[in-house]
Amino acid sequence: MAQMNAAFAPILVLLVAIAFEAFCLVDLARAEEVRYLPKWGWVIVSLISIPLGGIGYLVFGRVG
Repeated sequence: MAQMNAAFAPILVLLVAIAFEAFCLVDLARAEEVRYLPKWGWVIVSLISIPLGGIGYLVFGRVG
């Protein structure tokens, strides 16, 4: 049982990171305007530095 839990934790972290990145990219695609960078710039930042890029977009780039 302990081996299963040890193998499950990294998979869960990976799934959460993928879901968060998908949320950020969908939100970015639907946004009419963003701050500080063009949309393509936020996409590059988000994809290069997961999850910090997505957090940066939500904190600094998202309007509203």
